[in-house]
Amino acid sequence: MNYSIDYLNLLAEQYPNISSACAEIISLQSRQKLPKLTEHFMSDIHGEYEPFLHILKNASGVIKDKITSIYGRTLSEHDRQTLSTLIYYPERKLDLIKREVDNIDDWYKITIYRLIEICRTIASKYTRNSILKLLPSCFGDVIDELIHADLAIGSDKEGYYNNCISTIVEMGESDAFIVEISNLIQNLAIGKLHIIGDIFDRGPRADIILDTLENYHSVDIQWGNHDVQWMGAAAGSLACIATVLSISTKYSNFDCLEDGYGINMRPLTVFAMETYASDPCKCFIPRNPNMVKLSRHDSALWAKMHKAISVIQFKLEGQLIKRHPEFMMDNHIMLDKIDFITGTIKIDGKTYKLKDNNFPTINPDYPFELTPAEKELMESLRASFLHSEKLQRHVRFIYNKGSLYLSTNNNLLYHGCVPMNEDGSFREVMLKGSKVSGKALMDKAEIIAREGYFAKRGTEEKAYGEDFLWFLWCGCYSPVYGKNKMTTFERYFIEDESIWTELKDPYYKLVENPETCDRILDEFGIDKDNFAHIINGHVPVKIKKGESPIKANGKLIVIDGGLSRAYQPQTGIAGYTLLFNSHGLLLSAHDAFESVTLAVKRDEDMYSTLDVIELAPKRLLVEDTDTGKAIQKKINALKALVKAYRKGLIK
Repeated sequence: MNYSIDYLNLLAEQYPNISSACAEIISLQSRQKLPKLTEHFMSDIHGEYEPFLHILKNASGVIKDKITSIYGRTLSEHDRQTLSTLIYYPERKLDLIKREVDNIDDWYKITIYRLIEICRTIASKYTRNSILKLLPSCFGDVIDELIHADLAIGSDKEGYYNNCISTIVEMGESDAFIVEISNLIQNLAIGKLHIIGDIFDRGPRADIILDTLENYHSVDIQWGNHDVQWMGAAAGSLACIATVLSISTKYSNFDCLEDGYGINMRPLTVFAMETYASDPCKCFIPRNPNMVKLSRHDSALWAKMHKAISVIQFKLEGQLIKRHPEFMMDNHIMLDKIDFITGTIKIDGKTYKLKDNNFPTINPDYPFELTPAEKELMESLRASFLHSEKLQRHVRFIYNKGSLYLSTNNNLLYHGCVPMNEDGSFREVMLKGSKVSGKALMDKAEIIAREGYFAKRGTEEKAYGEDFLWFLWCGCYSPVYGKNKMTTFERYFIEDESIWTELKDPYYKLVENPETCDRILDEFGIDKDNFAHIINGHVPVKIKKGESPIKANGKLIVIDGGLSRAYQPQTGIAGYTLLFNSHGLLLSAHDAFESVTLAVKRDEDMYSTLDVIELAPKRLLVEDTDTGKAIQKKINALKALVKAYRKGLIK
């Protein structure tokens, strides 16, 4: 490849002589021969922060596996499990251990030696420079010395290192050191974390999950439909705000809104109590999957709030759909189909009795029009969402680290689907005046979604983008939703469950076929014959009904197995995670996580089974990855710079 003199002169500013350029080439070419780092894939977290954090801490079993490989013959299973728990929760486990151990100084020394050995083993895939970037500010130099040292009996520095560990204990810094090296082990166990959608939803604290991800050393996010709903709310979309609040009240989940993001719920409370004071709102009694302590009074109040915001939601959605006929979502509009005198609704030529016919805020002649009180309420709520510093920071992080899809290391990651027709062709969708499908649909949808948040307020791009974020949440051809409609109204008001049906996009049936997966991989420019896979979330895998997460002979892997408590009765497990290390792909199936307290007290890890899905044709090195390709480009440029130096083209 030819490089311009201008480019090489710019490169020379960083590498001003032959020696510096050659030193970098040596370093980069050596790095190419290291094994690829482990990638960790998680999906559909739905606000369930405790199991998410635990899986992150144990790296889906990677840390326990390393402990077994090192100490499987010298430590009992109980001692290995205690060591695992110490690494996952060092502060809390230390408090318990110090009450139980007689000679704590000896325990400290033995444990520190073990942790150093574990850290050294896990760090073996990293360059020393990479490890330095992850070292804590406190004890970083000491940890660096110890994990790169020869601690064998008789080594030249045996006394030096033994004294180093003894001094840590003597100075009373053992707890702090153990905490720091345990956190380093957690970080080193996973080279890259991929979140394939749906951080938000009914679980209690999505904000805690995002606090963790903000500080994680390497992460990317593929947006899910619940994520774009919150992104739209943070952008100021009234329809998205109403939907977020409706789901939160439906699942008794105010902690994330109030404690996490400081959203002021008092205006909605006052409005609901005034508007539905004598209405029992039986169709809107909240569910309680998070086991929040609810009094009868709380439940009645939340039911009123749930109904109040849901009616507003249906009005706002109707307005939005009428603004955008190109969204093709007329089947979502319900309020104009109600006969308010008889308390019935006519859908597709069939009349249904409504379970609730008390609609004091709906004008039958203009059913989608907000009352003055509803308008005032929504503007107050919008101000609260727009001025939540933490929510805005988290949403900017999701935009910064996120996308609708990601192609990485010959794997294609996305949350929902690539909309398709029954014949297997890619569905054409009208977006802003042009028809797009496949990869072009994903690319254009992402641009519009970004405009919905970042475009200047008052512009056409901003208004359309906000509405489009709501379309992505539940649109029939949305790549993150993938069903013909969302039957929220029908589930609230109609007894007949046959009307609740939501038909999946043909994609979900077609991807059982390897040829369909190959067509998708080709569409996104991925070499389908080179250990390529599609990694998907969104649709819970119902193990109880015999469904498998591995489809199309291993071409497609679905890793939503029910981390959310609400889905676990359907799925039979508590989620899937996927690992991609230098040897191949491993799928981890998890049982339900009880609590951090039990994990620390009884050393009860989340029970997981780890199965090999597919072995790589050879052990994968850094040079086989996207990072390796980028490194090779830099090596080639540096070699050109050295050549230019030696020819005298650059001083």
